[in-house]
Amino acid sequence: MRPRLFGMTASVAAFGLLGSLATACGSSGSDGSTLRLVAPEYGDSPATSSKAYWDKLTAAFTAAHPGKKVEVTLYPWADVDREVTRMVQEDDAPDVALMGAYSDFAAQGRLYSADELLSIRAEANFLRPLVAAGSVDNTLFGLPFVASSRLLFYNEDLFDKAGAKPPKTWSDLKKAAEELKKVGVRYPYALPLGPEEAHAEALIWELSNGGGYTDVSGGYSIASEQNTQTFRWIKENLVAPGLTGPVPPAQLNRQDAFAAFLRGDVGMVNGYPSLLHEARARGMKVGTLSMPVSDTLGEGKKPPAAGVADWMMAFRHDGNRELVGSFLDFVYQDKNLSEFAGRYHLLPSTVSASEASEGSAADDHSTEQFFTALNSAQLYPVNEPSWLKVSDTIKRNIGKAVAPSADPKAVLEDIADQAREAQQEQQ
Repeated sequence: MRPRLFGMTASVAAFGLLGSLATACGSSGSDGSTLRLVAPEYGDSPATSSKAYWDKLTAAFTAAHPGKKVEVTLYPWADVDREVTRMVQEDDAPDVALMGAYSDFAAQGRLYSADELLSIRAEANFLRPLVAAGSVDNTLFGLPFVASSRLLFYNEDLFDKAGAKPPKTWSDLKKAAEELKKVGVRYPYALPLGPEEAHAEALIWELSNGGGYTDVSGGYSIASEQNTQTFRWIKENLVAPGLTGPVPPAQLNRQDAFAAFLRGDVGMVNGYPSLLHEARARGMKVGTLSMPVSDTLGEGKKPPAAGVADWMMAFRHDGNRELVGSFLDFVYQDKNLSEFAGRYHLLPSTVSASEASEGSAADDHSTEQFFTALNSAQLYPVNEPSWLKVSDTIKRNIGKAVAPSADPKAVLEDIADQAREAQQEQQ
């Protein structure tokens, strides 16, 4: 899961923005004068392309640092992790990369740590949950760039039509879904457990029952008793009664669930700030809530929300440390970070930029909720080098746990076995 605009990959490929956006020409960051940055495309049209942001930022940076040059290359989100991995394997790593994972490169000793690049003040400015996720053995290697938390969205007009009340517990959610179904809502609760981003939806539900992907020691706990109970409840109480819509959850991707929500076909769905922005731009009345908790935990409990972040990482090359440090200090200035986060309706990763953004959104309760949730959010275990492979396994298989003939425990145990194998491969 990454906090980016949904549906962008196909659009980006279609309008052909990808490739080098060099603000100045140069061959390598290793000469100490040219920095190479690889980043994903966050936009979904020429008007929203990330190119405009990086053009402006790198022009300002080079103006402030005469003789220095920056080359930026954009890839679709679907390709950026693979492309950076290829560059590393070909001994042609960029100086800086922005992508969804970092720990495999940190485990190989290829990355600078934050304290080798940033001032103490800059390093201390990152939000605490993001620092924890970006650290390996208490050393920060993944610099959080933009982030997001998840809240439960509900269509207020559909709820009014159904006479449903915003849910606080799983039982409340089931009751609301039943009432929505009675008035013909196609997806009373949209459950996207398709391969696009199933690991996000799964984590949201697991956390709401006191579970998650890891235990207190940091080891994988995918087949824990709490997680097993979670998927058994979803299967028996939402999927079996037909409260999740006409598409089987294992085949419903996030993009399709969000599109259905924007069409007015969904009563409830877990979403993030950019979806809320688009829904309101269409005139929809949308309410936002923390994810309802399981009846086992009880209404008074407040488990952490699911959070996500995208990560800046700096690759070690002879002679590039000073330039990389200067560039990242510039990137993380409040005005630059806030401009990017605001452009894509995401949350900035630093305390100072968050406080400024939260202050400007003080009159918007929903936006404030996202900030509050992020401050105590639980992120994916991205500091585990095997996570890239494990997350892919979860995405492809977790939807099977709620299939009509499935045994949720057996499905989770199979995923857990594959996770253990992935960990062993990293050792």
